[in-house]
Amino acid sequence: MYWRDSVHAPPPPPRGSLLGRLAGLAGALLIIGGAAAVGVAIILQQHAPQPSAAAAGTIGFGRAHPLALRRSAPVSVHIPAIGVTSDLLHLGVDADGAIQVPSLYTEADEAAWYKYSVTPGQIGTSVIEGHVDSYQGPAVFFRLGALRPGDTVDVTLADRVTAVFRITGVRQYLKSRFPAKVIYGTTAYAALRLITCSGAFDYATGHYLSSTVVYASLISAVPASGG
Repeated sequence: MYWRDSVHAPPPPPRGSLLGRLAGLAGALLIIGGAAAVGVAIILQQHAPQPSAAAAGTIGFGRAHPLALRRSAPVSVHIPAIGVTSDLLHLGVDADGAIQVPSLYTEADEAAWYKYSVTPGQIGTSVIEGHVDSYQGPAVFFRLGALRPGDTVDVTLADRVTAVFRITGVRQYLKSRFPAKVIYGTTAYAALRLITCSGAFDYATGHYLSSTVVYASLISAVPASGG
């Protein structure tokens, strides 16, 4: 399934530019900006947790931080507090400028890394997205809104290092007032954003009206043991 490029969608980076991948862009809703939301969970009376005001926290360090990892593609994500473990798809845009997202039919239980963001652990903003529900019911990020500051997110990289992030804030935004520059802008530390649909479901349009965004910052790296 694909969603058409829009003012919320970050294009692939200009040729030869790493720093400009997300910097200064209007930002992207990616999976959470289109018809990813089918409302099945609501119909089945399974309501996804919504972020509380107490979980708003902060968006990150707010300053430069020296801890960082070398570039290495992410392989999987583990979020112990909500019982999520998922391989990571690597998604970009198609030839027509539409952003590729996981299929609601076959990949709703898999999260996806936006491959035009930095890899998790690099200085900058790395983006992982996932569906809140699917045609079968709750999807991979159904309980994302239940996370709280202090919870951790582990991202295993291709070089077998696990990047450990601590959540600093969990916030819900109306899509009509989505602060894209805050969410997708450059940072002076290794930042991670987890994103899914949330809030009220508009049956007329088939979309959720809000997005849940989890802000996290790199706190450590665990090298592979053995072999």
